[in-house]
Amino acid sequence: MRTAYSVETVRAAERALMARLPEGALMQRAAAGLAAACAELLGRVYGSRVVLLVGSGDNGGDALYAGARLARRGAGVTAVLLAPERTHGAGLGALRRAGGTVTAADAAEGPLLRADLVVDGIVGIGGKGGLRPDAERLAGVVARSAAAVVAVDLPSGVDADSGEVRGAALRADLTVTFGAYKPGLLVDPAREYAGVVRLVDIGLEPPAADAELEALQHADVARLLPVPAAESDKYRRGVVGIAAGSARYPGAAVLAVSGALRGGAGAVRYVGPAGGAVLARFPETLVSDAGPARAGRVQAWVAGPGAGDDAATVAEVLEADVPVLLDADGLRLAERDAVRRRTAPTLMTPHAGEAAALLGVRREEVEAARLAAVRELAAVYRATVLLKGSTTLVAGTGGEAVRVNATGTPWLATAGSGDVLSGLAGSLLAAGLGAVDAGSAAAYLHGLAGRFAAEGAPMGAHDVASRIPQAWRDVRS
Repeated sequence: MRTAYSVETVRAAERALMARLPEGALMQRAAAGLAAACAELLGRVYGSRVVLLVGSGDNGGDALYAGARLARRGAGVTAVLLAPERTHGAGLGALRRAGGTVTAADAAEGPLLRADLVVDGIVGIGGKGGLRPDAERLAGVVARSAAAVVAVDLPSGVDADSGEVRGAALRADLTVTFGAYKPGLLVDPAREYAGVVRLVDIGLEPPAADAELEALQHADVARLLPVPAAESDKYRRGVVGIAAGSARYPGAAVLAVSGALRGGAGAVRYVGPAGGAVLARFPETLVSDAGPARAGRVQAWVAGPGAGDDAATVAEVLEADVPVLLDADGLRLAERDAVRRRTAPTLMTPHAGEAAALLGVRREEVEAARLAAVRELAAVYRATVLLKGSTTLVAGTGGEAVRVNATGTPWLATAGSGDVLSGLAGSLLAAGLGAVDAGSAAAYLHGLAGRFAAEGAPMGAHDVASRIPQAWRDVRS
């Protein structure tokens, strides 16, 4: 599992480690890792042209010491000093002794356009807001150049804690981060600026309990997935109820059922007006027209995909004393107080537009501050919230670390994909997973299934559902 920590937590861990190390040792560890990553990206260091964009403080110091290491290996290294009076003195001295040169910001365009590699050491993890005018101008030059860009710890101009980008920022091909991941490296929109992220171990030991974000990996998801035992029957494995679809949107019901059938529960009950369409595609579904309360035994409900204006069914599902997943129309139709007073778990799965409507803000505000939005929704509704997007976020109700998932593909932005996800997550709820685990594991499998279905080409939601077993096997292999 990858874990990301706030700037405050990282700083505290750095202070604790520096108290046990000789002065400057921590920076040398960081610079060594940075230089090694730069050398690997260059391929051939000798004769290459490297430009360092150097701000004040330790971030600039890391860049200067790494530049010195590259210069000693035969690279031509030029440092552009954006704050000459506050440049890290020892790092600058090391660069000059290794044969590196220095230029002012107003003379940097030529070196930048000729560079093979640019190292972004302008602003560290403590930076707030976008780039200052001089740095913004240089970022524009870098964008026009053919150079590869390596960010030191974090791309300059993005917020380390929130993942927000409040102005101009520098885009990196590779970000070399030290000691621990920072939330902004894993959450969009900042993640888009980071490129490939490489973690360099410098000996930090932040407390695991203080993590702000968690990103599950294959092994983590494999441990969560339900596996039937020899004595299992369909009821012991869990039964998930699907209250979805309408005369206008019968396909939403079919797609939600398709995801649920592949999600680990033993049986799927369907309630709604699309029973004929569901049975025609999936005859193993248990179909009822008696309403949720009289449909039979279930261990979890999914309500809302394609439901139209059927508020009564959504309200009935919310009265059930089992986990409930709300998606699509269910998010709009559910009364906030009805969700808040539930004692059984609730999992809400909005996309950015739906989240914005629930919070009473513009969609752009949610997309710009996804981490803040998912936490606010979880607090307002007292429910676990899965915020769909290029990096899906899952926030629980207990203040625990937010889960982040990035297994998806842009091809998943297709009609009905979210219905499949809802059915899959609902099935995992019925199989006994908690709301955070069910949402996280479902997002992970759904993203993998999307990758397998797309393989670089357009695909439909039904293709995603058909690849869930492949994703499941891949995770457990």
